[in-house]
Amino acid sequence: QVQLVETGGGLVQPGGSLRLSCAASGFAFGRYSMSWYRQAPGKERELVATVAITGLITYYDDSVKGRFTISRDNAKNTVYLQMNSLKPEDTAVYYCTRSTLRDYWGQGTQVTVSS
Repeated sequence: QVQLVETGGGLVQPGGSLRLSCAASGFAFGRYSMSWYRQAPGKERELVATVAITGLITYYDDSVKGRFTISRDNAKNTVYLQMNSLKPEDTAVYYCTRSTLRDYWGQGTQVTVSS
């Protein structure tokens, strides 16, 4: 069965960095674009970034452009989100999913940016 396991979240001060990982299994990972979403308390889940199958094409929401980098390792069935210059408004639970299907979601990983 399809499984997505997000890890790497935590508490970080403003301006700090975190690297999230999403380990995928149960499907042909290399055939799907992958996305990171986030959901802050009281808000709807929003798209953060997407990476195409080869990793060469990426998309970022304007709110994270220039600070976050999405990448993937198809040999390890893993997608990453490097987050730099973190702001308090980046606080949320972060999820990964298959971009076009958005049919399976992991448990998410909590990112808290606070001093």
